[in-house]
Amino acid sequence: MVVPRTPVSELKTPAVIVYLDVLEANIAEMTRLASEAGVRLRPHTKIHECPEIAKMQVAAGACGIEVGTVERATCMAAAGIDDILIAHPFSDAHRLRELKRLLGQPGLRVTVMVDMIEQAQEISWLGEASGTPIPTLLKLNTGGNRFGVQPGEPAVALARQLYELPGMTLAGLYAHESGVQPTRDSQEQVAFAVAKDVAETARLLVRSGIQAPHVSVGASPTLRATCALLRTGAFPEITEIHPGHCVLPDMWHVRSAVSRREECAAAILCAVMSVTSPAYAVIDAGYKTFGADPLIQYRDMAGAFWEGMPTYGSVQGRPDLWVGRLSAEAACVHYMDPNGPSPRLGLGDRLEIVPNNATLAISLQSEIYGVRNGVVERVFAVGGRPSRTAAGRR
Repeated sequence: MVVPRTPVSELKTPAVIVYLDVLEANIAEMTRLASEAGVRLRPHTKIHECPEIAKMQVAAGACGIEVGTVERATCMAAAGIDDILIAHPFSDAHRLRELKRLLGQPGLRVTVMVDMIEQAQEISWLGEASGTPIPTLLKLNTGGNRFGVQPGEPAVALARQLYELPGMTLAGLYAHESGVQPTRDSQEQVAFAVAKDVAETARLLVRSGIQAPHVSVGASPTLRATCALLRTGAFPEITEIHPGHCVLPDMWHVRSAVSRREECAAAILCAVMSVTSPAYAVIDAGYKTFGADPLIQYRDMAGAFWEGMPTYGSVQGRPDLWVGRLSAEAACVHYMDPNGPSPRLGLGDRLEIVPNNATLAISLQSEIYGVRNGVVERVFAVGGRPSRTAAGRR
């Protein structure tokens, strides 16, 4: 069992480590940007799924947290977090039973999301049965083309139906920015377009006699652009932002021009287990650790491929290495200049590799290790996975 004060050199590999000084700086920046913009910060915790990191975010100034599923809400509530927004709509019997258990916990505020009247009717029935109206947000489709009703009149038409349902309180609107290209101009354009659509929809609701005290936008790619926009006083209807990934950026966010390389707080700790080839070394972490996201959406970007291979991460302190081939439990780390002056890897050498997709990497772990100055300072449990036993009883 790993305990605090364990040297990183003694950790069993592969493992996911988090640089605590970088994590704390990222949390502080998110909090500062929201405060300067005059809005509440409710970080989405899907990136880490760790109640203790969520508590760090709340302690720094977040009003509460956001999760994707009911199961993760249950995990976070069990850890003592008392204001939770469930961002994905749902309607199945198992999750409704889970929500009912959450609603029975004293002092816990749970807000849910809908984008269909059928979902809302089930929430309404549950709220009536529990005797407490359930705060509910209407999810808007602002370009993601996943969840959500279209902004403007379609949203207002559905909101009128939701407003009449007993057992629930229509608290406002929720939107999530998508389709951002890796440029500052794109970040600003998407942030403005979404804020404009959501604010206009909120004004339409008010003119229809429906108050919208909660109006939420935000995503990691647009965090800085959205906060800069709101600092000007534009769109006062917006009350809350919900970025997630920027607390633990990864190479995805570096390539998308959202975060700097030095802001990446998570890494895969792995060890070299074979050096038989002069062209590469083999490490003990494969797609069961990295998650196998080649960032193919950036295939046309300079540096996306080397020798026909995408990369799956960036080796700390070794830009001459290319993490280019993954199998289940191993990967080949190639020398980009096999005859160059850079030192060769030796058997047992340990590498720290910032993954392309930290969410995937963390979701494959049961715990991750908070590291400062080469020593494990905290051990974070990764929680909130659906119970397979419970799923079998649906």
